[in-house]
Amino acid sequence: MKIESAKFFRGVKGSDKALEDGIPQFAFIGRSNAGKSSVINCLTKNKGLARTSSFPGFTRQINLFLINDSLYFVDLPGYGYAKISASERQKIQEMVKWYFFRSGIVQRKIFLIIDADVGLTKDDLSVLRTFEEVEKNVVIIANKIDKIRKSDYEEKIATINELSWPHKVILFSAKDKIGIEDFLNELN
Repeated sequence: MKIESAKFFRGVKGSDKALEDGIPQFAFIGRSNAGKSSVINCLTKNKGLARTSSFPGFTRQINLFLINDSLYFVDLPGYGYAKISASERQKIQEMVKWYFFRSGIVQRKIFLIIDADVGLTKDDLSVLRTFEEVEKNVVIIANKIDKIRKSDYEEKIATINELSWPHKVILFSAKDKIGIEDFLNELN
């Protein structure tokens, strides 16, 4: 698939007609600052489409991006550390759980974005196992491969592949534009 158009469609915090309009949804989830928004911007070749920040917990709603007028990229808030109140964190967690598990919305595919240099954290593995329990279609996007030291690269990638088996792992770098074609093939 080739992305020819991409636009921010809507931000939602719960039930919304857009989530139920029949347009296929491809969800992006991962730890805060794993690079979810950067991956979306890289794929769409639009640096300003999904707002990025070095501030953990920046995304606080479900952001829908309409791609080629035929599918949604769904950018969800990150999990893990965020500079927000405990009550705000709880609201966000409930919204994300609702979207994946209680809303009845079917995601065509879930892209679990991880920081490849950090590897799969306990939180990442917990999220992955929860998706497996309900048989969600998950692909691991090992982002920021450009940050791995050369001497550690093979070992870190092998560990990611081992921990995420049997899920497909796409090695990705939004900075160096690596993995784009492999990712876009997952949209077919």
